[in-house]
Amino acid sequence: MENCICVDVMIPAFHPDGRLKELLKRLHMQEYPVRQIYIINTRTKEFPDEVKEFPRVKVLHIEPEEFDHGGTRNKGAGLSDAPVILFMTQDALPADKKLVGELVKNLYQSERVAVSYARQLPDKDCDCIERYTRQFNYPKAGCLKGKEDIERLGIKTFFCSDVCAAYKKEIFDKMGGFSEKTIFNEDMILAGRMVLEGYQVAYAAEARVVHSHNYKGVQQFHRNFDLGVSQAEHPEVFGGIHSESEGIRLVKDTALFLWKSRRPWLIPVLIYKSGCKYLGYKLGVNYKRLPKSFVKKCSMSKKYWND
Repeated sequence: MENCICVDVMIPAFHPDGRLKELLKRLHMQEYPVRQIYIINTRTKEFPDEVKEFPRVKVLHIEPEEFDHGGTRNKGAGLSDAPVILFMTQDALPADKKLVGELVKNLYQSERVAVSYARQLPDKDCDCIERYTRQFNYPKAGCLKGKEDIERLGIKTFFCSDVCAAYKKEIFDKMGGFSEKTIFNEDMILAGRMVLEGYQVAYAAEARVVHSHNYKGVQQFHRNFDLGVSQAEHPEVFGGIHSESEGIRLVKDTALFLWKSRRPWLIPVLIYKSGCKYLGYKLGVNYKRLPKSFVKKCSMSKKYWND
């Protein structure tokens, strides 16, 4: 493809399995070409030899104590001089050959757009509740979100996911990249900072990746605890913007869906998991009032709390 804007991909890896190989295979098959793929691997075991089959892949190994959600991705971004850097996770698979092209198209629809993120589709084994959550968070219609939308969308204005998100490198560098020493949520923190600076976030609904998890209630608790911590640690982004109303709407809409689809026995499961999410989030937001030993038990990221 002539006159393409150069795109490099960054993938943090941890205990990589066959899904990473499939991701690399699908990235190499994209209609819009990828120049280089950088894998930043947390060294926990021998790295799979199959990765060496892919000519555009470079692997950087780091020690477990070096890993940081923001810092590790910044390390990857520092390896690239491409105008577009695409961050993905090792378990996200492009749904077709148009993923990269759609992300780039949305990224350059306006000078104000700083980042475009993909729609996440449920995997085959995705349970009913999580499948609806994917539809709620990643609808069929794309959109642009800017500072002018905060009053209408609330925290959804900042929603962005590094499961699959492309950034203009110039703006990414200007904003200082991701916040380092972050427990979680580095993507929304940066997207929020970008929006508050006058940039826009593009949701590219036609850019699709297959990615989902069937988290148990306890896992939801730990995950949302860390989400609450991340928001509490960045009041310059999230201060004064409440997210509870969006969560309540999701629960109501999901319960109605379950009722209409004749699965009422799943509503208690929904209530339980939603309660775990809410309790984890509220404790996370107020983590400074809690004993550190208790905080560490609540957190998904135990090492984050080591002095």
